[in-house]
Amino acid sequence: MTAVNDRTELNDGTGPRQAGVPATATVRTPQATASAPPKKPTFWSKLGSAFAMFRNPKSIAGLSILGFFVLVAIFADVLAPYPPTRIDNTARFQPPSAAHWLGTTHIGEDVLSQVIHGTRGVIVVGFLAAIIATIIAIVIGVISGYLSGWRSESLSALTNVFLVIPGLPLIIIVASMFDDPPLILIALVLGLIGWAWGARVLRAQTMSLRTRDFIQAARANGEPMRRIITVEMLPNLMALIAASFVGTVTAAILGLTTLSYIGVIPVTTYNWGTILNWASAQGAFRQNQWWWYLPPGLCIAAIGVALSLINFGIDEYVNPRLRSAGERARAMKKKGMNVNDTVTVVRTNRKTQENA
Repeated sequence: MTAVNDRTELNDGTGPRQAGVPATATVRTPQATASAPPKKPTFWSKLGSAFAMFRNPKSIAGLSILGFFVLVAIFADVLAPYPPTRIDNTARFQPPSAAHWLGTTHIGEDVLSQVIHGTRGVIVVGFLAAIIATIIAIVIGVISGYLSGWRSESLSALTNVFLVIPGLPLIIIVASMFDDPPLILIALVLGLIGWAWGARVLRAQTMSLRTRDFIQAARANGEPMRRIITVEMLPNLMALIAASFVGTVTAAILGLTTLSYIGVIPVTTYNWGTILNWASAQGAFRQNQWWWYLPPGLCIAAIGVALSLINFGIDEYVNPRLRSAGERARAMKKKGMNVNDTVTVVRTNRKTQENA
């Protein structure tokens, strides 16, 4: 029998064969053209693949809501119909109307304007505190995970100390030392007490990465530590860094609104917590003046939902089980299947049914 393709030749003994070749043999010819070697991924390609976590529907929805609040904070002076402190004595405790879309306060201040201007303080404190905490977490967490010996243990002990420091009492003590504490100071304190959890997670993942082959190869080539960390490790840690950043933003916003509501931060600094503080002090909850306290409460809930969706999207990207389950669910939806069905649809071959 002759060859069935250009790479395999079968011989059953009927024809002549070469000496030393068995009756049945497979002869492989060398490839005509050698395949091109794979391109080495660059730093920017690694960085782009690391941000693939924001391409799923949950992350996109969360980023859209968060982007809306960021735009409101940036253009607050343009979007607000009135200054937040403008008083209208003829429109006190007024429900929503054409002139005041979200009603007025007990002295005639426009609630919508206060909510819009309060968004700026929330976004600034949330992102500034998260940036400070994330930078500290990256520096301490990655370095302590990459190093070994007493230096690693010392940084780990420092992280454990900050884990047990009570954050809210510390902020109250620091804020009580100033008559009018600026928001930057509040963000700085929130960032200094919010980095420990992210550092612990990054340290554990870095300890796992430092034993990988590409890290060992970089060490063998004599690469400096700063290049190994920035080029080889950080792109692989980007998902955890993003999750830590989102979690810190959430904690900082909740911390700011809580401190403002209980009166630690002066009410002259507008944010959603100070609006709730004024509403509670003037009896808006008892008198059912919902237009005063409901809008800032819904804004806090909406930005919490946005950050949660982003975090869920990151978890789905990091966790292989969640990622495969999400991809399978989206594939089933495209085919018109219900992912909640308990019975699996089995497609059989028509010829098999006819033969049966």
